[in-house]
Amino acid sequence: MALVAYRNLLRAARIAFDGDTRVLTAATEQIRQGFRDMRSLPASDPGVQAAVQHAQEVASFLRSNVVQGQKEGDVYKLRIHDEIERGDNDTINIGGKTVKIEGGKCCSDR
Repeated sequence: MALVAYRNLLRAARIAFDGDTRVLTAATEQIRQGFRDMRSLPASDPGVQAAVQHAQEVASFLRSNVVQGQKEGDVYKLRIHDEIERGDNDTINIGGKTVKIEGGKCCSDR
């Protein structure tokens, strides 16, 4: 399980930070260090499963939510790949209606 999560996390970092060698190198080193720190835990330790689950969630987040931009002249170009999550902008479509957010507050209750 841990090996699968490790490889998945490295692939996700490669997808998210493609073309940015500095950030990709830092992310790869951080991933390796995190797994090295957990290496001494026995497989039966409950913390192992939680750490593997966390690694899978981070990989999923990197694949679907991280977009990098690059400045070209006066304009920033975004590198959006196939796995990036694209919202449907439901909050824009509701017009003048009041929107309730978690905790029962309205957007106008700030």
